[in-house]
Amino acid sequence: MPITVKDYSWQQTEKEIFISVPLKGAGASNVLCSEDYIKVSFPPFLFEVFLFAPIDVDRSITKIGNGIILFTLYKQEPCVWESLSLVNVTKKTMQRLREKAVTRVQEKAKEEAQFKAVRKRENEKYSLEVMMKIDEEERKCIEQLKEEERRKANEELEKFKEQQRMEEEQRKVQRELKRKEDEKRRNAVNKAMILDSAKPSVPETVKPEKTVPPTRISGSIKIQFTPRVFPTAVRESRLAEEEEWLQKQAEARRAINTDNVDLQDLKEEEKNPEWLKDKANKLFASGDYLAAVNALNLAIRLNHKMPTLYLNRSACHLKLRNLHKTIEDASKALELLTPPVPDNAVARLKAYVRRGTAFCELELYVEGLQDYEAAIKIDPANINVKTDAEKIRRIIQGTSITPD
Repeated sequence: MPITVKDYSWQQTEKEIFISVPLKGAGASNVLCSEDYIKVSFPPFLFEVFLFAPIDVDRSITKIGNGIILFTLYKQEPCVWESLSLVNVTKKTMQRLREKAVTRVQEKAKEEAQFKAVRKRENEKYSLEVMMKIDEEERKCIEQLKEEERRKANEELEKFKEQQRMEEEQRKVQRELKRKEDEKRRNAVNKAMILDSAKPSVPETVKPEKTVPPTRISGSIKIQFTPRVFPTAVRESRLAEEEEWLQKQAEARRAINTDNVDLQDLKEEEKNPEWLKDKANKLFASGDYLAAVNALNLAIRLNHKMPTLYLNRSACHLKLRNLHKTIEDASKALELLTPPVPDNAVARLKAYVRRGTAFCELELYVEGLQDYEAAIKIDPANINVKTDAEKIRRIIQGTSITPD
């Protein structure tokens, strides 16, 4: 049985009630306050009051400190109470008032929880709308930047084409002038020949008959080319693969496609993939990555068998954060860089590193580490590649889930 606290004190005004309840050295306490019932439980003690008149619970204040609980209660109707609690209350009435108070407190707590949940959903909805708006603005800004870069690249390409057209017109004018001068010269020579033929001929002295040497006997000459020397020991020689690589390089240089109708209007320089590759390198060095991609796109349309075109375009896409396209171009370059020989080792190392970097940017660290390890096998002495591989390995170990 709990011990009822009776040594409390209370005071009142017409509008307020002040109650002071000692905690008697108890620790935690449970307070329940309704319009007509107050209960404070701090085992083994219990304080409860069935109020003389209803109070305004929303305005009332409860403070706990210094070993006491202070209640500041506001009356619903200003008046002076005859006593703090009701007199001659039956047990049945007290039980009913207790149950009523508990029900009201639970309902109020439920309403507050529902209000907080609605408020939380509204705040989350507002935050989501704000984030979507920010993302949309960032996307529009990126699109504007891309459109501006595209416009600059197109303007530069148009200027270049106009300059080529003007130079071609100047060459045509010069050729026309040269043709006219040659025609005048030929006319003058023909006129002189006509005048010479009109003069009386002078008999020439009989010249001795020339002797013609006999026809040479046909034959064949054997030619032996000096074989190319590769920096590989004989026991480790990959001569067959190296010869295959040289043959593929020669075929790639010859595989130029100008049969497409869209490519027939290009200038002579624009039909040369090597010239387009050099132009893309200059654009890349100046930071104009989108224009460099456009130049390499045209070069690949002319010749899709040159691995350096895909390798360089993967670098441009990496700068532009086009990570999936970086992976595609690096993979295509590695496909063309076969068979693997020392002559294409540097290109294969760059392709693995760029593809591995793109994988890591996409948080695919395992795939990225595999490409970096392939690059290390090509050049085991490359400190930078080893350092980056070790960083990726630490990231994988840090984010991996250890079994229980």
